[in-house]
Amino acid sequence: MPKDSRKAADGSRENTARERQASAAAEENAQPEATKLIEEVLRRENLIAALRRVQSNKGAPGADGMTVEQLTPHLKTNWPRIREELLSGTYIPSPVLRVEIPKPDGKGMRPLGIPTVLDRFIEQAILQVLTPIFDPHFSESSYGFRPGRGCHDAVKAARNHVEAGYRYVVDMDLEKFFDRVNHDVLMARVARRVKDKRLLRLIGRYLRAGIMIDGVIHDHGEGTPQGGPLSPLLSNILLDDLDKELERRGRRFCRYADDCNIYVKSKAAGEQAMQSITRFLAKKLRLKVNKEKSAVDRPGNRKFLGYTMTPHHKPKLKVSPNSIKRAKARVREIIRKGRGRSLSKVADELTIFLRGWVNYFRLSQVKNVFEELDQWIRRKLRLILWRQWKTPRTRARKMIARGIERARAYTSAYNGRGPWWNAGASHMNAAVTAKWLQQQGLMSLLTEHQRLLNLA
Repeated sequence: MPKDSRKAADGSRENTARERQASAAAEENAQPEATKLIEEVLRRENLIAALRRVQSNKGAPGADGMTVEQLTPHLKTNWPRIREELLSGTYIPSPVLRVEIPKPDGKGMRPLGIPTVLDRFIEQAILQVLTPIFDPHFSESSYGFRPGRGCHDAVKAARNHVEAGYRYVVDMDLEKFFDRVNHDVLMARVARRVKDKRLLRLIGRYLRAGIMIDGVIHDHGEGTPQGGPLSPLLSNILLDDLDKELERRGRRFCRYADDCNIYVKSKAAGEQAMQSITRFLAKKLRLKVNKEKSAVDRPGNRKFLGYTMTPHHKPKLKVSPNSIKRAKARVREIIRKGRGRSLSKVADELTIFLRGWVNYFRLSQVKNVFEELDQWIRRKLRLILWRQWKTPRTRARKMIARGIERARAYTSAYNGRGPWWNAGASHMNAAVTAKWLQQQGLMSLLTEHQRLLNLA
């Protein structure tokens, strides 16, 4: 190689090395000193932001009964002592109150941990410091509980993988993930970037904080209780090893918390991926795959974050059947609580739920779901009126007042059919129109979905 060429190559390598050093230095300067993170956690501006977040999230009291409203007065009196305990490494978190809530599918109960509001405040302060340290290194295919990312990003990415020809999905369900996390394995991964032993000790104590069940405190040897602000970040830190392994293998995947889908081109490739990743999770992270809930299948036969897909070459997103079932269960619950109230009040409460629901499923490209749900909800509201009218004479009179011809109104009122049949019959559709129900405050899912599409 000519001397000038060698000099140019050497200069290029030196420039590259300098750029790497500068990039590393910039990253190091942008983050708090790794051995003094507890001081960063306790910085006034960080604490004020954490307090505001806890107050805005509200939430139920923990094991000590302290409410969110009582937190500020408590801190004014006790913060100097608490701060000193945090700095000296002697602070002991309170036990986590264990409650159970129904699972979204209605099958069984899901345990939920409620830390005290003081511990939620401290965990939030820790989270705000650790997120900038860990998040930039997470996978681009990880979407859960990360700044600037969400469910919709994950669902769009999943559709893109299928459209690109990866028409089988390895749908992996981690068995009782939040209850089975191994503390030693997790803390080893936290310690890769956190060198402040005081903060590591504090995080470890939060993981091992006892659980209060029916007033009795139980030891907590494994798991990260769902409900604490820190738990989602810790789960991402642990499962980042899974992400990196999938990237190393060149796999296409989407992960949202413990919900991981891997996209492949054939069922055989999917079966192989399922077996090898199951072994990796058991060996490296000590996590178990729930074989009953996991499968290799077509994406249209599985759900991901409430969505599923059509089998077209260019798949369309649509609301999964299970999500529709859950929405109907919620509507029934609202209507059941609304018996005896005016229809307008029931419609208003339904609209609050429906607006949030359709906003979440605004990515759906299949509109008949919204149309069918609209019809079903209107029928449920007509059912309320039919029952409120009680007697055939009252029903006939109400229908006449709503424009139904007298003979038809009396024939319909005395037909001897049940309430649900009448709620779907033509005479109730004519007497209680969709337009009138909207005037009472009921939102149309189909109309709202179209409005959201036009805004996109």
